[in-house]
Amino acid sequence: MPLRAPSHAVRAAAAWLKTPAGGVAVLVFATFLARLLFASALGLGIDESYMVAAGRKLQLSYFDHPPIAWWMAWAAAHLTGSEIPVVVRLPFIALFAVTTFLMYRLTSALFSPEAGLWAAVVLNVAPLFGLSSGSWVLPDGPLLAALLGAAVCLDAALRSDGREPWGWWLEAAMCAGLALCSKYSAALTIIGAAGFLVTEPIGRRWLARPQPYAAGLVALVIFLPVLIWNAENDWVSFLFQAGRAESGSHPLGPLATLAGAAAFLLPWIWAPLVVCGFLALRRGPSDRERWLLVCLAAPPLIVFAVASLRGNVLFHWAAPGYLMLLPLLGDAVARHWRTSRAVRIWLAGTAAFVVLGSSLVASEVRFNWLPAVIGDFRLGKDPSLDMVDWTSLRDDLAERGLLDRPKLAVAALRWSDAGKIDYALGGRLPVICVGPDAHQYSLMARNDDYAGADVLIVTRASFEKIVGQYWFLFDSIEPNAPTTVLHAGHPALRLNLFLGHRLHKAAEECCAS
Repeated sequence: MPLRAPSHAVRAAAAWLKTPAGGVAVLVFATFLARLLFASALGLGIDESYMVAAGRKLQLSYFDHPPIAWWMAWAAAHLTGSEIPVVVRLPFIALFAVTTFLMYRLTSALFSPEAGLWAAVVLNVAPLFGLSSGSWVLPDGPLLAALLGAAVCLDAALRSDGREPWGWWLEAAMCAGLALCSKYSAALTIIGAAGFLVTEPIGRRWLARPQPYAAGLVALVIFLPVLIWNAENDWVSFLFQAGRAESGSHPLGPLATLAGAAAFLLPWIWAPLVVCGFLALRRGPSDRERWLLVCLAAPPLIVFAVASLRGNVLFHWAAPGYLMLLPLLGDAVARHWRTSRAVRIWLAGTAAFVVLGSSLVASEVRFNWLPAVIGDFRLGKDPSLDMVDWTSLRDDLAERGLLDRPKLAVAALRWSDAGKIDYALGGRLPVICVGPDAHQYSLMARNDDYAGADVLIVTRASFEKIVGQYWFLFDSIEPNAPTTVLHAGHPALRLNLFLGHRLHKAAEECCAS
């Protein structure tokens, strides 16, 4: 029987897949599946465990960050009835598919569809974006999506006229408001947008029209619940974030910040991004499209570099700045892709490096094969320990009958351990933080709420340190047999357990101390 020729629909679909839009569709689908596999192999990191566990109680905002990322993890857990890593990460993985499309959309509007495709590709192979922001329970995922959405709408608003601008300006405002409700640093990119309106000739014309001011008001209204929550909690979130930028003098801080960003992005992606940014900066406002990206990128890059002179700046904080430079790099790749073998090798090599590297990391966390190659790590020194869930702690406490013990609380000494413990216990026992660095746990419940209860202290500290620092909190403290966190069945971390009898109220603590 002779083979029939492909139908017109099949030929049209095949032809579409060869277009930039089709290429982005394939990219979104393939990377979505890859991230699902990656997310399934890793336990929750320290920040992720903390956000999932401390975010079980829904609030308008939270100690560390505004609420959207917390709400996303909460919704996933409540809709599915599960807190396994792939479930709580699923909204972030799905959202990054939207982020990829928005990068394509923005770059296509500013330059060309081919540039949009390559900007989307680089977005996915840069580890800072494609792995952490694209897979993990962190505020950066919704932040980047909202900022790109705002940039797409802002560009369309600036190009529109008649009645059309109102819709685009209001959509840009809604995206800006969502960005602010994801992470406070979104304000820097919004300042960059205002800087563009002031410095670019066509943009300045909009300052005489009502749309930009209405947009600013809408964004503020969306952000208002976060302000209300902070006002009700003594502005604790703003004070915490402001305090992170004041820790002494660091003359080499900007160099360290740039080097850290280069490592997170990959140096051979970071360097072309910076070059593209400088070239666009030299052109100035005369090149409207590039100047818009420079204005959006500059505030996060400058502010965090300067802040690193006085405080410890985490390397991913400036990610929105580099995000806005990606369309420039996408345009450069599109112009040289067909003629430059070096560009093709650069991009293919980067993709292979990231796929291989992430596969090795995922398999090591899943199966713990590295000790068989280089020897066992000392307890607590496993390099992948942060991505290992402490489920063995829950199993051990269940065997001891402690999970069903009435009026028992569990305590950690700082927020990071509290998050790991709380996530592992799955809400079976209340978790408090008796140390000074409690973060959201200081707002979830007062220690006085458990006055009179026995408290199981889970810590890496010694019995002498616990008694020496926390004796006044309890009638007495007694050691219990320690427990071991397992990584793929092998001991990875020893945790000491101490039982504090009858937790005192705050007034009693003050008198005792």
